[in-house]
Amino acid sequence: MSSQIILEKAETALFPIFSKIDTLVKHNAKKVLEVFRQERVGVQHFASVSGYGHGDLGRETLDRAFAKIMGAEAAAVRVQLVSGTHAITCALFGVLRLGDEMLAVAGRPYDTLEEVIGLRESTLGSLKEFGVHYRELPLTSENTIDWEGLKTAVTAKTRLVFIQRSCGYTWRESLSIADIERIIHIVKQQNPETVCFVDNCYGEFVETQEPPAVGADLIAGSLIKNPGGTIVTAGGYLAGRKHLVEAACCRLTAPGIGSEGGATFDQNRLLFQGLFLAPQMVGEAIKGTHLIAHVFQQLGYPVNPLPETPRRDVIQGIKLGSKEKLLAFCRALQQQSPVGSYLDPVPAEMPGYESELVMAGGTFIDGSTSELSADGPLREPYIVFCQGGTHWTHCAIALEAIIKALEDL
Repeated sequence: MSSQIILEKAETALFPIFSKIDTLVKHNAKKVLEVFRQERVGVQHFASVSGYGHGDLGRETLDRAFAKIMGAEAAAVRVQLVSGTHAITCALFGVLRLGDEMLAVAGRPYDTLEEVIGLRESTLGSLKEFGVHYRELPLTSENTIDWEGLKTAVTAKTRLVFIQRSCGYTWRESLSIADIERIIHIVKQQNPETVCFVDNCYGEFVETQEPPAVGADLIAGSLIKNPGGTIVTAGGYLAGRKHLVEAACCRLTAPGIGSEGGATFDQNRLLFQGLFLAPQMVGEAIKGTHLIAHVFQQLGYPVNPLPETPRRDVIQGIKLGSKEKLLAFCRALQQQSPVGSYLDPVPAEMPGYESELVMAGGTFIDGSTSELSADGPLREPYIVFCQGGTHWTHCAIALEAIIKALEDL
């Protein structure tokens, strides 16, 4: 069967799911519009100030709008946060102190956090070096949260519970908002003072609520993923309880400055516009994951999540089974990218990652995963993780090339 026929059948089969996604997009877009109306967003908010960033009306308005959209008391949207990992690190160092314990409840966190925690040989500047203890609740043999184990996992020393919404580079299901709410309820029953922190990367606008709306004390994420709408050039965010957001900002800037500093470098318009576009862009990315899952399941590959499963983030995993297929997949996707289509993805070491990685995606924003991209660690079982996409038809175009590349091996 030709790739064109496979795609046409997939598109027909997925039409009812696409209709549900359009309903989700409409809900989230209306939410953003309502908040923008409440905050009386106008062209005056697109201006910015230089230097220290004092009195930036646009930044202050955006923080309030972002907090309302996330269902949080406060938020800090900052271009000074260089990545999602940086935002998460500020949150962890803002909350945790000498002798505190951090408990990861969804297995091992994403690779880039291992050095932040101090799980590798190099501990320079890590939480471990600062005397913070780390413990994790392993996943079950079925790669799910150990719900029974969680009921007794929290102690008086557990200052922070780390909840990673996305699957990262694992084969587990990403967490739904209902899962996050359940985790928080179980944790708070054991120790109401424990801070429930959510790594929200890749999950924004995938459902109708965000983690603070179901009890998360603090969340963090990247602006070159979902909430940047593919046009924000850099940055990250923090949202949650006001005193915790401020504590994290004191790690980003300095005690006494906190959230009051940080010039936006004429980026305010893009930050507002990206947030407005985000629900639509996320909807297109979700459609792309359904399409990729459906096609590769038809081709006989294990996929996670399954085509018919409601999405919990914008990531689609495919077990390709060999290094050659992983490289062929990424090369074909790169050739169908709008930027750098002539480049050949080459496996390489990346800062913060344990294994060599191959990455593909000619994105307009360097490192953006809100645009169509794919990557994977060069280790068995050679899983490729696809994410993003400005419109699902781009995914369909790339899939044609990817299928042919795999057939030619």
